[in-house]
Amino acid sequence: MVPLIQLLLAFALCSILAVGGGTAVLPAMHRIIVTQNHWLTDAQFRNIYSIGQVAPGPNMLMVLLIGFQLSGWPGMFTAGFGFFAPSCTLTLVVNRFWVRMGNWPWRLSIQRGLAPVAIGLMMSGTYSIGKLSIRDIPTCGIAIAVLAILMWKHINPALLVLLGGAAYVLLQH
Repeated sequence: MVPLIQLLLAFALCSILAVGGGTAVLPAMHRIIVTQNHWLTDAQFRNIYSIGQVAPGPNMLMVLLIGFQLSGWPGMFTAGFGFFAPSCTLTLVVNRFWVRMGNWPWRLSIQRGLAPVAIGLMMSGTYSIGKLSIRDIPTCGIAIAVLAILMWKHINPALLVLLGGAAYVLLQH
């Protein structure tokens, strides 16, 4: 059972670091939860991430599963509040300021400057999950096949996650 204050602080930090979306914060979340605090294993983190990808709704609802895994129902509510409240509050404050600064000459420059930062953070998150998930030849083949399908045709990634999981189970037997 992880102390709730530690859970709250860990997810609040991840919340503030989530520039560019949930995927951008995955490396930091993995480092805090798995590497530093040893609250989950790589496999548990990967599995919770996979469930978050397949479940309906935002994929970062996975923080609720992590909180539940670590401290039950109180952990779920604490992790959810810790992850969503700081970024929501920050977004509300910055948005109000941003609207008021509509004609500010630096506004477009800031937007253009943040775009590569967000893209880089999302690529880092993708790399982090790939590093956890691609462990052998079958998982490498599945990853390449999924990438090829996504490059060729627009298809729901949740369907590819399910098909990739099924392919992996079949290849293991």
